[in-house]
Amino acid sequence: MILIVDDRPENIFSLRSILELHSFPVDTASSGEEALKKTLKQKYALIILDVQMPGMDGFEVAEILSGNSNTKDIPIIFLSAVSTEKKFITKGYNSGAIDYIIKPIDPDILLLKVKTFMRLYEQNRELNLMQENLRSEIEFRKKTEQQIQEKAQELHGILEAIPQIAFTATSTGLIDFVNDNWYLYSDSITKFIENHPDDLPVKEQWNEVILSGEALETVVRICRLSDKKYHYHLLTVIPVKENGTIVKWVGTFTDINEQKLAVKRKDEFLTIASHELKTPLTSIKAYVQLLDAITPAQNDKKPYVDRTLLQVNKLDSLINDLLDISRIESGKLKFDVRETDFDTVTERTLEMLQQIYRGVSIRRDGTAGGIKVLANEMRLEQVLINFISNAVKYTPAAKAVDVITRIQPDGKLYFAIKDYGIGIPEKDRESIFNKFFRVSDAESTPQGLGIGLYICSEILRRHNADFGVESELGKGSTFWFTLPVFKQ
Repeated sequence: MILIVDDRPENIFSLRSILELHSFPVDTASSGEEALKKTLKQKYALIILDVQMPGMDGFEVAEILSGNSNTKDIPIIFLSAVSTEKKFITKGYNSGAIDYIIKPIDPDILLLKVKTFMRLYEQNRELNLMQENLRSEIEFRKKTEQQIQEKAQELHGILEAIPQIAFTATSTGLIDFVNDNWYLYSDSITKFIENHPDDLPVKEQWNEVILSGEALETVVRICRLSDKKYHYHLLTVIPVKENGTIVKWVGTFTDINEQKLAVKRKDEFLTIASHELKTPLTSIKAYVQLLDAITPAQNDKKPYVDRTLLQVNKLDSLINDLLDISRIESGKLKFDVRETDFDTVTERTLEMLQQIYRGVSIRRDGTAGGIKVLANEMRLEQVLINFISNAVKYTPAAKAVDVITRIQPDGKLYFAIKDYGIGIPEKDRESIFNKFFRVSDAESTPQGLGIGLYICSEILRRHNADFGVESELGKGSTFWFTLPVFKQ
């Protein structure tokens, strides 16, 4: 907006008409005092100020405006009819004016100067706005950098306090901080901790993580500098994201050497104990079978012999499971595969189990249609027996299980055992195939060591099979697996 200051109404009218005709917004004041009051309330782009006014003249008004921080940048054009001498013009510029127009006014000259000053005003306003935005951006970045530094210091303090080896890295994988424990295994921040030559190189895994953007969790053996001995550690690396973008990586090496050694000692004990138990049990089983063969069915001692044989068979199965675990852990589980008719294995297993579980209905739903798979027949039968036996044990009320077989649209063979028993709590489903895991509601479930499903999972993995469980409390569970079809 342009402010016209003149004590004569006809001059104001003339100037206002010219400016408004060219779409310039205009405000007016008839004295210097009124003009000063208006500048306190309104921001003006230009002031056209008459020099000769009664009371406070234009020079005084300009000096006051130039001395005020809020108005000193407003451009002023002086209008004068008599003060044409050089000293008066000089006084006008010294008072704060930026231009001088002599009356009578040439409208074209006036408009040219007004347009120029208005353009300069807009450019100056945009420049000020850009400077203000720049200052705000600088302040924001300073504040953000300070917050990042504070967070980094806080994180570094935490990482120094924990017993693990800890480090942080930039988004590109450049390590920028390590705690003191790092130097127990590496002599430099730039030298990534090296692992056992028989393990997958940690540096390679680290580089893959940087490229994928995914978290990493793996067990590695790393060498302590002081004694050159390798210790098992759990390496965990996670990305730190802001607005969906990775800005940092945080990693830790947790010493799990004692746990690993304890597991190894336990596995060794299981192996030795299983082998030592197997020999006398074989003799006991042979004698009980002989006793069963020579005991007439009408003999009143026959039920006791049958019960003894049943328990001996259970113990034999348990020892075989323990031996299987030791073989799995040591990588010595024999596993030759060959072309196998899946329906033949299924029918033979069902026929045997139907004789054992005579009070339970084992219903067949679909067949493989003569489809063959690459499998170890004995181990595949072991999985079927375990799945079906578990379904029977966990279905005391319905007394029925469904054996489902079909070919999926992707061509894979699908096999499932569906029971109608107590179901599995949701929190236990992900762990159901873990070694020695048992569902939490132990009082209402059959007793066991929780190793059968673990062995099944290892057997299925070696068959390149997918497997899982679906369950709903009170309505039963479905254990399933899929196998690739053998193609000649």
